[in-house]
Amino acid sequence: MSKKLRDLTIRDNFMFAAVMMETDNCKHFLEMVLGIEIERIEISYEKSIIYNPEFKGIRLDVYARDEKNTCYDIEMQVVKQELGKRARYYHSQMDMELLLRGHGYEELLESYVIFICDFDPFGEKKYQYTFENRCIEDLDLSVRDGARSIFLSTEGENAEEVTRELVKFLKFVKEDTSETAQDYKDTFVQQLQNSMQRVKQNREMERQYMLLEDLLKEERKTAEAKGKIEGELKAHRENIVELLEDLENIPDELHDRIMSETNINVLKHMFKAAVKADTLQEFEEIISNL
Repeated sequence: MSKKLRDLTIRDNFMFAAVMMETDNCKHFLEMVLGIEIERIEISYEKSIIYNPEFKGIRLDVYARDEKNTCYDIEMQVVKQELGKRARYYHSQMDMELLLRGHGYEELLESYVIFICDFDPFGEKKYQYTFENRCIEDLDLSVRDGARSIFLSTEGENAEEVTRELVKFLKFVKEDTSETAQDYKDTFVQQLQNSMQRVKQNREMERQYMLLEDLLKEERKTAEAKGKIEGELKAHRENIVELLEDLENIPDELHDRIMSETNINVLKHMFKAAVKADTLQEFEEIISNL
């Protein structure tokens, strides 16, 4: 059953995106993680919460730029997945946007992809992992392509190597609903708590959250239906191949044709042909017009 808006923590994607779309919160977060001062931050609301079937469904993250045109993509992660390739994909999206405007490669901007993970993505018990392209033979050499990926972890244990503020923030991310309102004795966490309270009391945000939940349900239904169809296709292909293998070895070309067929009706005809045929030649003659 879906959570109510009032029960969300900052670990929930909708709440995280809503809170980080407040400029002061996003700016402070980036300064805390990167250890730099940022004069100005501009958040792209259109890119931060979108629903697009061609973009792998619903995406909830925060996309921003600072006064130097450095790009940032920030996302909460509570499920382990292929984060390295996900980061690569986000970097490529930021680069492609600039190239499509007619800029050259030399004009590509600095970019950061930042994942806040409610788990340890690399098992080294660190609160922060920062990656950039480096030379394997000489780790002091880097490509300096301007792309960095940062993974924050709520499971870190190296508090002496990071700031107290970052540790407090990640402990806050880790907590459940009943514990998120406690006093963490940290200015930034208090700022986030106040923002969350405003979101939970905002009728428009509640409407947006309900709309998002409906979209997610529809996406899940679509995925389930697609999975069912894929299962049927796979079963038909395997049954056809099994029947034909009882006749003789299947040529690679025919095998590839069967295994790549995506039309369920064609596969049904192939199955009937495989049942009737006494030889592969006869089978191929039957399906020649499909």
